Amino acid sequence: MIIVLGFACFLLFLLDIALGSVAIPLGDILTTLAGGEVEKTSWQNIILNFRLPRALTAVCAGAGLSLSGLLMQTLFRNPIAGPFVLGISSGAGLGVALLILTTGSLGMAVGLNPFHHWTMVIFAMAGAALVLGLVLLMARHVRDVTTLLIVGLMFGSAVSAVVTVLQYYSEQEALKRFVLWGFGNLGSVTWSELNVLLPLILIGIIWTVLLIKPLNALLLGEDYAQSMGLKTKTIRRSIIIATAIMAGAITAFCGPIAFIGIAIPHLARMSFKTQEHQLLVPATILTGILLMLACDILAALPFFEQSLPINAVTSLLGAPVVIWIVLKRGVVY
Repeated sequence: MIIVLGFACFLLFLLDIALGSVAIPLGDILTTLAGGEVEKTSWQNIILNFRLPRALTAVCAGAGLSLSGLLMQTLFRNPIAGPFVLGISSGAGLGVALLILTTGSLGMAVGLNPFHHWTMVIFAMAGAALVLGLVLLMARHVRDVTTLLIVGLMFGSAVSAVVTVLQYYSEQEALKRFVLWGFGNLGSVTWSELNVLLPLILIGIIWTVLLIKPLNALLLGEDYAQSMGLKTKTIRRSIIIATAIMAGAITAFCGPIAFIGIAIPHLARMSFKTQEHQLLVPATILTGILLMLACDILAALPFFEQSLPINAVTSLLGAPVVIWIVLKRGVVY
């Protein structure tokens, strides 16, 4: 099944590059990806500068968000936990809101161009890091993971309230820009930004692989993990940091993306009928990549005049599927 999933991801990756307002033959796509020259240089420009970065961003987002969801569900032993339950998404939203909804005055004050995409990324990651720092500070004094979950949700709610106040007093044009950021967008990430996003996702994946044995121990609870000699507080902080690296980076570069983090781990468990993280980690990564590529393909189909917001596609495609699976087979956890 892992091999089939990997092959399906490869096919959808090529399909994601092939489909769009301009039809490009598959042979020319493979030639361009292999470093060769094609008949029309415009096709090569479209592939290398627009469609390939978008497809790679979808791969990063699918892998990072789904793996973050698996980590959160294992840590909190909660089937509805996702990568943003600790307020990471809200923190990133606060950073972007402070930049955009204050008409860029905060960005100018620190010498940054408030209308540059990199500036939004910097502010989003700073906001996510701020909330993460507060959560890690609380994690040092809170032993119960359920309490930590509630604390994270409260942080997220408080930050969302601040963002709501900023929206209420913002100008119409600034509010529109912030709302567009909140829709989620895979097509705005450039090669220079991928050079930052891709290593961060790889770091998160490697970090998670090193945590596989502690994650399996946590399935039976923190008391069992402690009886096996694990330092649960250290493991908890490691899981939170790994989640923040992946989810925070994706939110900063692509905006908040719904559904993937919560639903994909359940789909992986149901498909592979296992709780072992040795299998769940690669299964979750590949399933997340597959679904995100499928959503990106639907968002950019040629009969749409413009690409649909990725958030709308992930929710409309994924939510009914997950509801059907849960009602039919129950949540496997």
